[in-house]
Amino acid sequence: MRAGASSRSGGTRIIRSAEKVVGCNLPSPLDLVNRCSALLVTLKRGGPALSVVLTPLTLYLGKRDYVDNLDSVESVEGVVKVDTSQFAGRKAFVQLACAFRYGHDDLDVIGLSFRKDIWFEQIQIYPACHKPTLTPMHETLLKKAGDNAYPFTINIPSNLPCSVSLQPGPDDKGKACGVDFEVKTYLAMVADPEDKVSKKDRARLVIRKIQFAPNQVGAGPKAEICRNFMMSDKPVHLEASLEKDLYLHGESIPVSIKIKNETAKTVKQIKVIVDQATDIVLYSADKYTKSVFSQDFGETVEANGTFEKTLTITPLLADNKEKRGLALDGRLKDEDTNLASTTMLRAGMDKDVLGILVSYKIKVNLMVAGGGLLGGLTASDVTVELPLMLMHPQPKGVLHTGQSMEQNSD
Repeated sequence: MRAGASSRSGGTRIIRSAEKVVGCNLPSPLDLVNRCSALLVTLKRGGPALSVVLTPLTLYLGKRDYVDNLDSVESVEGVVKVDTSQFAGRKAFVQLACAFRYGHDDLDVIGLSFRKDIWFEQIQIYPACHKPTLTPMHETLLKKAGDNAYPFTINIPSNLPCSVSLQPGPDDKGKACGVDFEVKTYLAMVADPEDKVSKKDRARLVIRKIQFAPNQVGAGPKAEICRNFMMSDKPVHLEASLEKDLYLHGESIPVSIKIKNETAKTVKQIKVIVDQATDIVLYSADKYTKSVFSQDFGETVEANGTFEKTLTITPLLADNKEKRGLALDGRLKDEDTNLASTTMLRAGMDKDVLGILVSYKIKVNLMVAGGGLLGGLTASDVTVELPLMLMHPQPKGVLHTGQSMEQNSD
């Protein structure tokens, strides 16, 4: 995948559209490419005509998703192509930053930043001070970039959070709040300059840190409760269980339910709910819960009766598109995503640097009511909870050197 001045359009596609412009006095874009073969020509629409911007930096990455295996994370391997004729004595740097965004850029009206860096690392790439061991990925990207290209490798610590975004509301604009990772290359006299770097002197790509489900899953959880009621000397027994402790996004989840009603009351409702708990630990002890699945299965259990059945549920983002603040897996541009995966923690890991922790639980709720006109008014709830882990499956095969991404301007 290749992105030009705007990552929405490939450079080749922009050049073809430019050739169709009528009445433009600019040279042919193909002539520009031939005369400046070492440069990437970026065309931007500026009013009725086209403006041509020759950018000094082009950033290449081999992929956008980097897997966290709990004890280690895949390294970010890339290449930066430089045009030193536009450097004017400046140096080229590459930076990888993990940040928590808790406000939109357009809210920054009084000089406050709504982005807090959790971690970052940067290296000087020109003049060359960084010489990584070349991998097949580097060799593929160097071949694509051509001359004046410099490879880099940045390691992601295993104690950083995975990419998570909070679902915006229907009227929200700009980048979503959450944890993101960004690779940026820029020109400056010194690393991490105080003054903001001009857009034409930087290039950046957002990447994702993700976790996959382990190859082996554990035994499913089980919970039970025995509930007594006022004016009744007999209880209601409720037991719920899962076949395994981890399920994949979109996978059907069978919930086994056993009920023994020894009272004179009737179980009038059996409802299954899946709650997502989002714990924002970076800047406050802010924790909130949102339901991502709720269904009344229309079953009843009469007095002194029993019930045993497996009910199937499937929590999906498609059924929760309007819920503002729901935690989602990190999104790249307008690509589809899903409910955020359960946060997996290593033993001894510091939770405070993880930004957002996501967990799920299944609640099985019974509404038990007596008979007569006042039965509904005297109803009581019987509830058990089961922990649930939702994750992505391990990919069967990932081609690490077959595709690349390129960015040469914001």
